[in-house]
Amino acid sequence: MTSISEPVVIAKHSKWVQLLLGLLCMAAISSPQYVWTLLTKPMIAKLGVGLAELQVTFSLLIILQTFFSPFQGRLVERFGPRLLISIGTLMAGFSWVIAARVDSLASLYLVYGCLGGLGTGIVYIGVVGLVMKWFPQQRGFAAGTVAAGYGMGAIFTTFPISISLNSYGLEQTMTVFGLIFAAVGLLASQNLRLPETSMMTPVSRKSAPVAGQRQFKSGEMLRQPLFWLMFMMMTMMSTSGLMVTSQMAIFAEDFGISKAVVFGMAALPLALTIDRFTNGLTRPLFGFISDRYGRENTMFIAFALEGVAMTLWLACREDPLLFVLLSGVVFFGWGEIFSLFPSTLTDTFGSENASANYGWLYISQGIGSIFGGPLAALMYQHTHNWHLVFGCAITFDFITAGLALWVLKPWRARFMRAQQKPEYHPHSRRDLA
Repeated sequence: MTSISEPVVIAKHSKWVQLLLGLLCMAAISSPQYVWTLLTKPMIAKLGVGLAELQVTFSLLIILQTFFSPFQGRLVERFGPRLLISIGTLMAGFSWVIAARVDSLASLYLVYGCLGGLGTGIVYIGVVGLVMKWFPQQRGFAAGTVAAGYGMGAIFTTFPISISLNSYGLEQTMTVFGLIFAAVGLLASQNLRLPETSMMTPVSRKSAPVAGQRQFKSGEMLRQPLFWLMFMMMTMMSTSGLMVTSQMAIFAEDFGISKAVVFGMAALPLALTIDRFTNGLTRPLFGFISDRYGRENTMFIAFALEGVAMTLWLACREDPLLFVLLSGVVFFGWGEIFSLFPSTLTDTFGSENASANYGWLYISQGIGSIFGGPLAALMYQHTHNWHLVFGCAITFDFITAGLALWVLKPWRARFMRAQQKPEYHPHSRRDLA
C-alpha cells in the first residue's frame, strides 16, 4: 500500500504549460471522430457500400481507441508521454492521408479504423492521465479541459472540411487536413513530461480522502464491483452520445434539415460546429463544478439534461432552428462524461496508475460505439425511422442519471470510508459491499 500525508507543491507555470500542450494534442486528434459524419456520404458514394457497413469503420476507430487503452496507458507510464503521444499523433494524422486513397471497405477499416483508432487512443489516454497527475486538487477541471480539446478541436475544422469536400473532393481534403493534424500534434507533444512525483492526493472537498489513500493497480481495481458499475454507466452514456455523433448527417437528411439554412448558414455544419463548442465547453465546466459539489451530483444533473434535450430534439426535429440549437444542448449534456468519469475513477482508486486504470474504463467507449454505430444503423434500417433509436438513447440517459445519484454515490462513499480504516484490505467483504 502506498499513501501520502502531505500535499505536493507543483510549479504553477509548469502545470499550465502541460495543460495547454495536452489541449493542443487532443485538438489534433479530434476530427477523425467528430467530423466522421461529414465523410459518410462521400465515402458511401466512393466505395458503393451501405450505411451499416460503412459505420463499422467508425466503430473500429472507437474500439481500437479504447480496447487497447489499458496497454497504451501502461506504455505511457513506462516510456513517458512525449514519445508515445508523438507516435500517436502521427498515426492519427496519417490515417487520414492514407485513407484518402483507399478503394475498398476492408482497406478503410484497416487504415481509418485501426491505425487511426490506435493513434487517437494513445494520445487520449496519455494526455488525460498526465494532467490528472499535474492537477491533484482539480482533477475534474484538468481532465475536462484536455477532453474539451478533443471535443472542441473539430470546431475549427468542421466548416473548412465541409467547404473543402464540396470544392476539392474527398481525397484532397483528407490528405491536406491529415498532414495538418499530424504536424500540430507532433509539435505540441515535444515538451510533455511527467511531474516529479505522480503520487499526489486530491484535496477537493468532494473527492477522495486527503491522507492514506490506497493506490490501486489495474488488477486490483478490476476486482472491485464498484469499478464495473462505473463501466456500465459510461457504456450507456457513450452509446447515447456516439449514436448522435456517428449518425447525425443521416438522420438530419431524413428530418429534412440537410439543405436548410439557419442564420444564413447551412444547418448541418452549423449544428456540428455548435455541437463541438458545447461538447468541449461542458467538459471543464462540469469538471469544475464536480470538484466543488461532488461527482455524482454533477452526473445526475448533466445526464438528465441530455435526456430532456434529446427528447425535445426528437419532438422538434422538423424545425431547422430548433434542431440546430437543441443539438448543442444534447452535446452539452453528453461531453462531460470525459471529465466526470476519469476524475471519479482516479479519486476512488488513486492517481499512481491513472493512465492504465482509466484505460480499462475507457473500453466502455468502444462498446458504446458498437451500440451507437452499426447496431443503431441496423435498427434504423429495420424500422425505417429513428424513434426507437432515439428512445433507447434517451432511456440510457435517464437510467444513468438515476444510478449516479442513488447507487454510485452511496456505494462510493462506503468504499472510501472503508479505505480510511487501518484494517482495510482490497479484497475484504466490507469493501465489496
